[in-house]
Amino acid sequence: MNETPDDGFLTHSSHWGAFHGRWRDDGLEVRAFADDPSPSAILGNLETAARHKSRIARPMVRRGWLENGPGPTDRRGSDTYVAMEWDEVVPLLAGEFRRVYSDYGPRAVYGGSYGWSSAGRFHHAQSQVHRFLNCLGGYVRSVNNYSAGAAMVILPRVFAGYDESYLNSVRFEEMAEHTDLVLSFGGMAAKNGSVTGGGTSRHLVPGYLAAMQSRGCSFHLFSPLKADFDPAIGAQWHAIRPGTDVAVLLAIAHTMVMDGTHDRAFLDRCCIGFGTFEDYLLGREDNQPKNARWASGICGIPEEDILAVARKIAGRRTVIAVSQSVQRAEHGEQPIWMAIVLAAMTGQIGLPGGGFCYGLGSMADSGTRRVAVSAVALDQGRNPVRDFIPCASISEMLLNPGGTQDYNGETLTFPDIRLVYWAGGNPFHHHQDLGRLRQAFGRPDTIVVHESVWTASAKHADIVLPATMTLERNDIASSRSDERIIAMHRLVPPFAEARDDYTIFSMLAAALGVGEAFTEGRSEEEWLRALYAATARKCEAANWSLPDFDTFWREGQAKLPFAKFDGGLLRRFRDNPEDHPLPTASGRIEISSPTIASFGYSDCPEHPAWIPPVEGAGSPRMARFALQLVANQPAVRLHSQLDFGTLSQSSKRDGREPMMINPADAGMRGIADGDIVRVFNDRGAFLASAVVSGDIREGVVQIATGAWFNPVETADGSVFCAHGNPNAVTRDAGTSRFAQGSTGQLCLVEMERYDVRPLPSITAYDMPVVEALPAARRS
Repeated sequence: MNETPDDGFLTHSSHWGAFHGRWRDDGLEVRAFADDPSPSAILGNLETAARHKSRIARPMVRRGWLENGPGPTDRRGSDTYVAMEWDEVVPLLAGEFRRVYSDYGPRAVYGGSYGWSSAGRFHHAQSQVHRFLNCLGGYVRSVNNYSAGAAMVILPRVFAGYDESYLNSVRFEEMAEHTDLVLSFGGMAAKNGSVTGGGTSRHLVPGYLAAMQSRGCSFHLFSPLKADFDPAIGAQWHAIRPGTDVAVLLAIAHTMVMDGTHDRAFLDRCCIGFGTFEDYLLGREDNQPKNARWASGICGIPEEDILAVARKIAGRRTVIAVSQSVQRAEHGEQPIWMAIVLAAMTGQIGLPGGGFCYGLGSMADSGTRRVAVSAVALDQGRNPVRDFIPCASISEMLLNPGGTQDYNGETLTFPDIRLVYWAGGNPFHHHQDLGRLRQAFGRPDTIVVHESVWTASAKHADIVLPATMTLERNDIASSRSDERIIAMHRLVPPFAEARDDYTIFSMLAAALGVGEAFTEGRSEEEWLRALYAATARKCEAANWSLPDFDTFWREGQAKLPFAKFDGGLLRRFRDNPEDHPLPTASGRIEISSPTIASFGYSDCPEHPAWIPPVEGAGSPRMARFALQLVANQPAVRLHSQLDFGTLSQSSKRDGREPMMINPADAGMRGIADGDIVRVFNDRGAFLASAVVSGDIREGVVQIATGAWFNPVETADGSVFCAHGNPNAVTRDAGTSRFAQGSTGQLCLVEMERYDVRPLPSITAYDMPVVEALPAARRS
């Protein structure tokens, strides 16, 4: 299937971009597509990944699970492992599936399996595990994601669907022609625009921003981090206190009302509930007008700066943009809702280059063109189990079987999970409060993980099945914003006994009597041909033709048609709200929502509001932990993927993750640039290397997520992360009872210089102790 061209380079793809690769002498040569204007540097992490020491060579079973059988335990994460053969581990795991499904039913199996995994549409780990579990009778699923948990729930209630708000509300092409002013809350960091689900062959966002700047568009960045906008764009930086965006948005709205520059006609025609909100905004309810002076005391931005920004909107085509990061905090629904209200007050929603956009610049596909035909992916089948959790509630579910949780007007009851199956993700990266997650992972009877490398999640599993890397598989990559379908040729021979997820599930399915239902009698190549053929049929229906599969595979790519952008639902709604209503309960933009009001949630009331945080700016907890920690996305990797890669490792100092601190805060604590520091609160601690910089607001510290968890136990029994994983200290609590999104972006900490020497070793990439299965147990 893989005919190697003369130069040895074959096409492949990743979430951070399509590329050509060539395997030589146990190393991978990588080069980006020639017409990619801004290829991602993260490609550099691939070069040494395939044979890194952290690779898992054989199926592994935790010794305690073998000796004592399934059940809750505190040994996960510290136990030794026993190496087994595939023909030993498959029947062993099949027997555990039979026990759990027979004794407890599918409501005892959690298969949320959150994670990014491969860019390929066939070897997509979540699709594979969901299809497999559905063949067995179903599983408890998760909904939403860690990136946009609050947005995915609030947007459909008050504005438009998530995809419409993220993908179709504004487009960079129109912004380059029409937009005069961008108010960016949370920024559009260049690092975020290098990544998108399914990958891209051309990274276009930097070019669009440059075109807008050259036309004279003015950008205002509201963020505690100056780097949240490419410095070449020249955005005016307003160094806001983290988590206080709502106060600024309210003050801008208040100024517009007092100046009479809001669009009453649009509010009357296209919205409901402005009168109720206006009472709150002007202080008729609480005798506190939400004016610029009030907001300045909360957000730390001078009153005159807020007034000046508010008065720039009148007469200018304006986009109000809110990043994904802003809603990953307490009451994360509020800044999104309030930004929608402010955009509605400008009257520009639905105009070319105007209005509101969620997540603009947060990934390579936001604000860019859409393909008219999407590539067909693996069918996951039907899940008959109705139970689900918001994905960031996994610890809550595992620790509280039978407990309840409010969510989006419902009351969810947590099932009693006996078996957790994870493929293609690393919850010890994504999830908050790792001490609590470790406790939660002690509760199920059995945890199964597919992994290519020894992540902390693998080290907390009972059964670890070695999975191939994407580089070791054939697949097809496609995304919603890239016209190219990419043939992902296998570039590297599979490592040791690693097998792809499809092969692993096929073996298990056969052992459990559902082999035909899972595989439909197809090999990997037959599936790829079938998925491509289904995509070609969709293209034919759209009057577009694809080359035959063999030509596509040989040439490494084919092209899909782009959809013509006509402004989408929002433009049609603006032109005729009666004939093109929004998917809200009223069909209008809901500035005040009777539906949300009926839920009775004090932490998400009937209209957007400033709600003081339990842990954040101005909270009593700051008396003990005076620094606001921002845990944001890294520039040198995608989440925790390939943290051992060349680029990711080049950013570390003394083996620790770098952490930014303002000179004033560093001076107060006797911290110099390059010092190893201990960052801590009541939940835990981690070590990092201090980077002293004026590019961060005073009172704020920042560290990227993604350093692999490296627990070290102290003499008093407490555990800290020696490597710099911020989730050792982040707060495991939902954004509100309404959305239950992740709040991992912000928390409160304190910091001190760490003078203990020698420094703890970095063991995050080391394999655990592995023993051979005694011969007596094999017989």
